[in-house]
Amino acid sequence: MLDNLTQRLAKVVKTMRGEARLTEANTAEMLREVRMALLEADVALPAVREFIAKVKEKAMGEEVISSLTPGQALVGVVQREMAALMGADLGPEATQLSFAQQPPAIILMAGLQGVGKTTTVGKLAKYLKEEKKKKVLTVSADVYRPAAIAQLKTVSGQAGADFFPSTPQDKPVDIALAALDWAKKHYHDVLIVDTAGRLGIDEEMMKEIAAVHGAIKPIETLFVVDAMLGQDAINTAKAFNDALPLTGIVLTKLDGDSRGGAALSVRHVTGKPIKFAGVSEKLDGLEAFDPSRMASRVLGMGDIMALVEEARKGVDAKAAADLAAKVKSGGKFDMNDFKAQLGQMKKMGGMASLVDKLPAQFQQAAGGANMDQADKQVRRMVGIIDSMTPAERAKPDLIKANRKRRIAAGAGVQVQEVNRMLNQFEQMQTMMKKLSGGGMMKMMRAMKGMMPGMR
Repeated sequence: MLDNLTQRLAKVVKTMRGEARLTEANTAEMLREVRMALLEADVALPAVREFIAKVKEKAMGEEVISSLTPGQALVGVVQREMAALMGADLGPEATQLSFAQQPPAIILMAGLQGVGKTTTVGKLAKYLKEEKKKKVLTVSADVYRPAAIAQLKTVSGQAGADFFPSTPQDKPVDIALAALDWAKKHYHDVLIVDTAGRLGIDEEMMKEIAAVHGAIKPIETLFVVDAMLGQDAINTAKAFNDALPLTGIVLTKLDGDSRGGAALSVRHVTGKPIKFAGVSEKLDGLEAFDPSRMASRVLGMGDIMALVEEARKGVDAKAAADLAAKVKSGGKFDMNDFKAQLGQMKKMGGMASLVDKLPAQFQQAAGGANMDQADKQVRRMVGIIDSMTPAERAKPDLIKANRKRRIAAGAGVQVQEVNRMLNQFEQMQTMMKKLSGGGMMKMMRAMKGMMPGMR
């Protein structure tokens, strides 16, 4: 997101050196770069003007401490103001969903057709079930789009949420009221109502969604918007904000857009906080939005907290403890352990997802690596291990020429691929030995060249 801004700021930081304070003269070039990058990212002009004015006001005369260059000091001001523009000034509670009503807490989803609204309902249901431990019911009040109801039923099932059936012959208000009654009787914590979208704003659509809102009185009314819409997102946001008392915004397809100006524009136009961001097509690809962390990510500072959270979700703590105990007691790291490690990485979103959350300098270091290729190689390695017998996995020393040919045939790869995988396994095995002996620096050296695609 906003890759262009990240690159421009990195370039200007290098040119601003050796001055003791930020002045109008030494910040003019950087502010011009920021302004151009924001406009190119499709951020609305009024939002850009207000943002630049605030950065200029806060930056003038700011002391540059000895450990920073003037460029880095200005990036700090830009980061704080960008976080404020994304909603940090509203306080941490603003980006949280509210459940402060008699259950079920009702969440109404609004937005145009094609923005990923129904998929987002499934993602949100999964998030609430797994992260907030809520019993969730979903219902579709979209009686116009073919297969909308069936699609929500499918994604709700995949998310582990309950689904309330409806038909295209029913009226949206009746559907919502019937689902609410069912949710009350079956003790659901949350009811998520998916509404109809249109290809464009029309009066009939607004009347209908306003009627549904009036009938069920949701505690949260979330506007779902495609991050790739650019300037169109602003007009759509304004229309929905005028018709409904929105409580927050969900940005979808944030992973597919390097400009991402909608994130800044929609928040500016509606005055409502961004509560969630869709970061992948998978059902677990929905992140609670944190303005400060997103601003850091945009400015190339990375999102280490997100990386830690991915690790917490992806890593099986018991399996990690068991492996540590096994290695410490002199047990040999085998192919089953190696496969488990590869699986942990996959759970964390793969190489591309991990690198995306690292600060810019680390991303540049990995710049030559093809992350998609790296993920493919990881999948291939798992396929090779799956082609081994239990005895071979437990004792890889058994794998000689004939076995390698059989394993390669079973995995559908060349024998060279099997040799490469065995070599990487041996490097990991060596690294584990060093780790058990406390040789951290040796271990770091052993990691060099370990990850496929990261040579």
